[in-house]
Amino acid sequence: MAGLSTGLKKKLTITQCTLETDGSVTVSSSDSFEVMLNPSSYSHQHSICYNHKKTMGQLGSESKFSAINAEKVNFDIVIDGTGVVNLPIPGLGSPDVKTQIQQLNSIVYQYDGNDHQPSHVRLLWGSLIFFGRLESMSTEFTVFKPSGEPLRAKVKLAFVGFMSKKEEALLANKSSPDLTHMVEVKAGDTLPLLCYQIYRDESYYKEIARINNMSGFRQLTPGQRLKFPPLE
Repeated sequence: MAGLSTGLKKKLTITQCTLETDGSVTVSSSDSFEVMLNPSSYSHQHSICYNHKKTMGQLGSESKFSAINAEKVNFDIVIDGTGVVNLPIPGLGSPDVKTQIQQLNSIVYQYDGNDHQPSHVRLLWGSLIFFGRLESMSTEFTVFKPSGEPLRAKVKLAFVGFMSKKEEALLANKSSPDLTHMVEVKAGDTLPLLCYQIYRDESYYKEIARINNMSGFRQLTPGQRLKFPPLE
């Protein structure tokens, strides 16, 4: 993790972000929460969604790519108000657990009235740079004063990632069968060949012929424009 080469210990920081109208992301330098103790571990999940649709009488089905699911990051942090972890601030003492949780809530959980949704955040710790929003937050209180006021809490946090419009545009595969294509026929093209190039399945040629009001599929004219919409 970062800090090994310099000897400085970096702490996980959660910082609010703003999505601009052009799809770019602006990170707020003032609205952030730095953990008292770094997590002992974290999980970073990647997953892909496939279409397993079967037809009647089919014994098996091919797993066809459908979408890339949003990434997820999960970790636990400890919030301490005893003064053991962080030395008390002179004249102020240690921030109590309630105050620290309120500070965390204001960054990750508080509803943004302008965007009508919870805030986007950036997680930054060593090699981890993750943009997302809070999916769940669970707090377990473990140490208490005689009055019942909590002195320590374990917070389980789960974040789901998001992708800005700029990132999406860069990563999108413009030849995806999820997009409608207008194709201009070139010499040597056949309908099964074009279907294979776009859908990776030449058997769709009859459906494409019907969509384009073609009486036949064997003769294509160079310069002819054909529509290839998303097909399941």
